[in-house]
Amino acid sequence: MLSKLIFASHNPNKTREIANLLDGHLLVQSLSDIGFNQEIVEDGLTLHENAHIKSSTIYQITGLNCFADDTGLMVEALGGEPGVYSARYAGEEKDTSKNNHKLLSNLTNTANRKAKFVTVISLYLNGTEYFFEGVLQGSIGHELIGSEGFGYDPLFIPLGSNRTLAQMSLDEKNKISHRKIAFKKMADFLLNLK
Repeated sequence: MLSKLIFASHNPNKTREIANLLDGHLLVQSLSDIGFNQEIVEDGLTLHENAHIKSSTIYQITGLNCFADDTGLMVEALGGEPGVYSARYAGEEKDTSKNNHKLLSNLTNTANRKAKFVTVISLYLNGTEYFFEGVLQGSIGHELIGSEGFGYDPLFIPLGSNRTLAQMSLDEKNKISHRKIAFKKMADFLLNLK
């Protein structure tokens, strides 16, 4: 049985979130944990391409089983923006506050607030690549509300809720999140390996 996976990310928030989701079944180590500091250029045009670029790069360099995710917020009225550019929507410095304010500005006087978070995972396991996807439907609020979470969480209201993701505890968010859906698919796959 597989016991360890490298997560091709330095993001401590996502690493904590994923470790919580996997509930101790596998040791998940981030790039920081293994001392990998080379920059991986994410120049794909889709979430699938970016996830693939990250996981295949780590697998080729280290030879270790690994996975990478890419997540995007897709807003219907903006033709799917910010999408693959979610982290750098307002510029290469990846400033969350600027990203949120740009999104609000771009939706000024827009009635259609429908949006979805999509997470795509690329898993490299013994040289074979597998993809898993999770989607969380919702809408974009008119102001930033809440102090939990990160990224666009203070603006995103999941379908069927009247609260933003940033108003939810990590446990509440994990029950419905796009990342949870994708990682549950990956976890189920890994746990069913012979």
